[in-house]
Amino acid sequence: MWLTSSSIGRKFIMALTGCCLVLFVTFHVLMNAVALIWPTAYNQVCEFLGANWYALVASAGLALLFILHIIYAVWLTLQNYKARGADRYAIAGRTPQVEWSSKNMLVLGIVVLAFLVVHLIQFWAKMQWQELRHADLTVLPQLEGVPASPAMGTLFLQMAFSCWWTPVVYIIGFIALWFHMNHGFWSMFQTVGWNNNVWLERLKKIGCWWTSIVVALFIAQAIVFTVHAKNNYYTENPALQQQYAEYWNEQAENLMNDFQTSIQQAMKETENDPALAQKTQQEFVQSYGPGFVEKAKLIGDSFEKQCPAGIPSDNFRQMMMLSGQFQQMLGTPAMQEEPAQNNQQ
Repeated sequence: MWLTSSSIGRKFIMALTGCCLVLFVTFHVLMNAVALIWPTAYNQVCEFLGANWYALVASAGLALLFILHIIYAVWLTLQNYKARGADRYAIAGRTPQVEWSSKNMLVLGIVVLAFLVVHLIQFWAKMQWQELRHADLTVLPQLEGVPASPAMGTLFLQMAFSCWWTPVVYIIGFIALWFHMNHGFWSMFQTVGWNNNVWLERLKKIGCWWTSIVVALFIAQAIVFTVHAKNNYYTENPALQQQYAEYWNEQAENLMNDFQTSIQQAMKETENDPALAQKTQQEFVQSYGPGFVEKAKLIGDSFEKQCPAGIPSDNFRQMMMLSGQFQQMLGTPAMQEEPAQNNQQ
């Protein structure tokens, strides 16, 4: 097949995958911009792009593009080394800046790849991957000792950019991305035949402007995210706290629904036998109660730390009351019934 057996075919695949990745990077910087101007909407976007079938298909497709781009980049580099030694990507009439980037496209690509791995560990692995695993609350990523919802992207901005080295690594990665994408932008058009003197110069200018705007936005976002994280904006903002409260209220509702289903199943055969009903209830408390208390405590602690300004739902209050009753029956110390006194209003 000519796409793999010929040099032109391999360069075409490089150009096609590169074009798709440029579009993705542009989309990503626009999505990040939402976090700057409307953080609660950013969380809604993160929830929308969670473990849904369309998001998973898009993630798989994006991963395939990256893999193909990397494989063909290494393949072409080795081919050029073999054919011309160190004089790879040689194109007449290049400016010194493009000359340097074209000679170091593989090195720049490796730097970008290393940055991407860090980014995936800090965000994708803790968000979409956690949702995909359907992980229990106890194994979710922790922020200040309590779980962070995979759908709440602002909490992961807080975690990532609270580290001093995060903006350093990101800015280095963005600079490498600028050189790599700036050269790759016009190079992919040259591969498909847009290489006359008039259009090549235009494409170089368009690529430089496009890349510069995207990378400048990325760097500005990294700086703002760092400032916000250092000021605890993502944990203290009232609108965000209310959004976190909605998540934990939903977890309380899920726990109460599970309790209702479990107790009904346990007691359905004891309607006409009071003695059996009492025995079954005691057995149910002993078997189900400890797990319920543990989950309720986790939800209550998370609510108190992440959203003290939030309003507990009726299900949340019922969960805390039931947890206290379970603890009395089990002979364990009672939990605090409300996450904060001022939320009882």
